[in-house]
Amino acid sequence: MRYVEFGKTGIQVSRLGFGCMRLPAYEKDGKTVFDEEKGIALIRRAYELGVNYFDTAPGYCDTLSEIITGKAVKGFREKIYLSTKNPIENASGDDYDRRLETSLKKLDTGYIDFYHFWGISLDTFINKISVPDGPLDRVKKWKEQGVVRHISFSFHDSPQNLAEIIRRGDGVFDSLLCQYNLLDRSNEEGMAFAHARGLGIVIMGPVGGGRLGAPSRVIQDLLPGKVQSSAEVALRFVFTNPCIHIALSGMSSVEMLEENAALADNINPLNEAEKLQLEGMMKENERLAGLYCTGCRYCMPCPRNINIPEIFTLMNYHRVYKITDFARENYAQIGKVPWRQYKDASACVECGVCEDKCPQKLPIRNQLKETHKALVL
Repeated sequence: MRYVEFGKTGIQVSRLGFGCMRLPAYEKDGKTVFDEEKGIALIRRAYELGVNYFDTAPGYCDTLSEIITGKAVKGFREKIYLSTKNPIENASGDDYDRRLETSLKKLDTGYIDFYHFWGISLDTFINKISVPDGPLDRVKKWKEQGVVRHISFSFHDSPQNLAEIIRRGDGVFDSLLCQYNLLDRSNEEGMAFAHARGLGIVIMGPVGGGRLGAPSRVIQDLLPGKVQSSAEVALRFVFTNPCIHIALSGMSSVEMLEENAALADNINPLNEAEKLQLEGMMKENERLAGLYCTGCRYCMPCPRNINIPEIFTLMNYHRVYKITDFARENYAQIGKVPWRQYKDASACVECGVCEDKCPQKLPIRNQLKETHKALVL
């Protein structure tokens, strides 16, 4: 496993991080049941392969992820770095403390290495975090006591707000967790700003929780020469960006883990010819995606709170890149996670307001119907 210095923290982290949000599970009586024994074994196997950064959260795996992760790392807790998160439900410092203490109990640990304000926006930072005796003041006290080793945040807001959060929290944050992969480069500028400020940068979704690693000729053909898998293309792209320290991947099987670990250990960044090839192929795919929606956002806001451009982006993952499982999984998150608080395409009442504003004169109403039919699980 390859290691790198993690921003200004002075610690060495594995290039591949283990995201404990998709631990092994099975279906029983129509419900998903998470397999604690297999989850523990998978996390321990990751440690054996050299992974030393493990990321969990209170809500992952039907709230069981922190418990399973804590049990798994018991024998080597001091040798790894644990990351978890605090969902900022309000501006109360007392509620923030309560959630932190719950995570400590579930993880069965006396400290958290990287503690994140979870999935925050600029508005959340201003109005719920950076307030008198609020979450920011409380986490600083926990850090003074050594219970929180490093203050971090994960981000799902508009890309232009990323740098502003870092500015407003100047000197507070040690690391950042955000989305980035070869299909979603929107946070590149903000990541570069964070890197220049000395933050460690962890990216989620480098292979889309494994979905970009699923067989896709479209993905594999982005690079010239022999490419072993779509995951290879995805990880090589990510590791070419000098701002990135850790590629965090949610892995649910030993096979997926061992493939990603081998790639992270042996993979080389893209060379100049490969970068040019990739850029050319991506531009063509972006052109095809633009035929469905250019992402200009003139159609917004929708009176029914449908995020039309975001939904059409998911449709293009299915339509252009042939990673349908990835698109459907994200579509199923609509209305259920903080960063997708809007309605899915089925909420359309065909008012036509969006089409009146669309400069491309796209048949948005019909496309919304088509998208819902294609992506609903």
